[in-house]
Amino acid sequence: MPATIIQANETPFTNVAIDPVTLDIIENALRNARVEMDTTLVRTAMSPGIREQGDAFPLIADHKGRMIVGQFGSYIGPFLDNFDGTVEDGDMIFLSDPYSVEGAISHNNDWLVLLPVFKDGRIIAYTSMFGHQSDIGGKVAGSMPIDAHSIFEEGVRIPPVKIWRKGEYNADLIKLIMHQTRTPEWCKADLNALIASCRVAAKRVVEMAERFGDDVFVSACENLLARNHRAMKSLIDSAIGEEPVSFEDYICDDGMGFGPYKIKCTMWRENGKVVLDFAGTDPQSKGSINFLLNENMMRMFFGIYMIMVFDPQILFNDGYYDLIDVRIPEGSLLKPKFPAALSGRTHALGRLFDILGGLLGQKTPEFLNAAGFSSSPHLFYSGAKPDGEWFQLFQIGFGGIPGRPLGDGPDGHSLWPNFTNVPNEFLERYFPLRIERYETVADSGGAGLHRGGNGILMTYRFLEPGQIAIHDDRWFVPPWGVNGGAPGARATKILRKADGTETVVGNKLEDIEVEAGDELDFITWGGGGWGDPLERDPALVAKEVGQGLVSAKGARAYGVVIVGDDTVDETATTALRAQMRFARPAELPLFNYGPALDELRANALGETGLPAPIAPRWKSVVPLAIAAE
Repeated sequence: MPATIIQANETPFTNVAIDPVTLDIIENALRNARVEMDTTLVRTAMSPGIREQGDAFPLIADHKGRMIVGQFGSYIGPFLDNFDGTVEDGDMIFLSDPYSVEGAISHNNDWLVLLPVFKDGRIIAYTSMFGHQSDIGGKVAGSMPIDAHSIFEEGVRIPPVKIWRKGEYNADLIKLIMHQTRTPEWCKADLNALIASCRVAAKRVVEMAERFGDDVFVSACENLLARNHRAMKSLIDSAIGEEPVSFEDYICDDGMGFGPYKIKCTMWRENGKVVLDFAGTDPQSKGSINFLLNENMMRMFFGIYMIMVFDPQILFNDGYYDLIDVRIPEGSLLKPKFPAALSGRTHALGRLFDILGGLLGQKTPEFLNAAGFSSSPHLFYSGAKPDGEWFQLFQIGFGGIPGRPLGDGPDGHSLWPNFTNVPNEFLERYFPLRIERYETVADSGGAGLHRGGNGILMTYRFLEPGQIAIHDDRWFVPPWGVNGGAPGARATKILRKADGTETVVGNKLEDIEVEAGDELDFITWGGGGWGDPLERDPALVAKEVGQGLVSAKGARAYGVVIVGDDTVDETATTALRAQMRFARPAELPLFNYGPALDELRANALGETGLPAPIAPRWKSVVPLAIAAE
């Protein structure tokens, strides 16, 4: 049953007219409050995932729970619909179980704090923050076991509970939860940081309401939602056609011997709304790569993509949600049934952005992005130092961002725009490892008029015995290019033992034993290229050869011949480009997937009659194929 909201003052808010200056001031004040939430969090948290990388997401919502500023869209509606309890002044809600909020958070590692903001006896807003915890118990360090068959193996599950009840802190609850984690100091500090950031935002909201009046503040929020609705409706009418278009992409494997897994989406406009239908997506996995996709989260993903491509000045909020109809089949990879494991959901999450690009660009190829958002590479390293002190690293890596209509994709950047890398100096100071190499991988970005971003090579030398785990994707199905651009390179991981032996390992592995002196080459994928590579300025190609972003050999993918270190042989370049144009089709493909996916699957599986995810995965063929590249 839905939550019961208890307010001392039931007087409804009155809608009043808002002048443009006041609206602009309140909008920017809300934006600043969100920034202040982030700042409070990173200055208070202890884990490198939150403190250094920023793996946390703020939200400020209106009194109805609709997000006004934030990143992931509002999960407050699903929470209120499923919380069998009261919401009162002085309460603060704490939870981590995705199934309790219809997937609004997507795995147990994300701890969410929700604060209803009361003013003069009425709820005037909600503030919330969730962040990834480095460890919440479970069968493996980091709490994200690849081989989990259910969510019960993935650490402590926290249903919606009151961490504060009418202003009283539930210390026993927190003591119980911290007893489950291998890193209680980090988790407790991170939780306090989530709480502090919500309280800072709540204070700012009350200050705004006191300055302008409650009705003005609430009406301003309504105006911001309505403005977003108008803007998004205009984008939908102009960019989305009534004729259905479909696109599909593949998660390489589940780390348990099955794959690839297909995600398919069909999009069309109907009665002024966008329909996103995921019929045709593969059934849920027995492993942990399932993604319990909340419909509001998908609406926000779609809106963010539309806004960033067509009009970045539009404020993200929940105002346009009624314009998007999301349909996800029950029991599929994106709507698994309880108690399916969920901890490895980032591969599907990242792949959705590639799929959105493939859908939206078919009508307007000039706005089409290549593939490269793709995944969120994870490395785990844990063990005990000689003095018995436990160490545990969870780090998110970066890949190549896809080539875009407006320019090249950034080299070695995060899927999420606000993420940063963990500084190498931090890693070497707090963990028993050394970073031997940290560089972009030349030629890994797909060739194009606008080059795909290069992937990253990060070489870790482990200084103490321990266990590592690798969670990555795009090691079999490459990021595709568009408008004539070439695909990006695939991800590769190479484990080099202290005795010099090298092994190309998979991209989803758990509990790999390492000894002091072992090294891991953690190589991420490159972004796909955008546009005809033969149209790229040869001088720019030569400059990138000099910078080490493209090799002299790789420059030939652009039809550019380099002599010396970075000098263009103009005569040879003209001849090579003419030869390449003559040898290729007159019309370049809209999508360039590289080798045909069916052929890849047949070669990898050794049999063509069994559809994924039924057929067994390539256990040795694919690593050898990647190494041969």
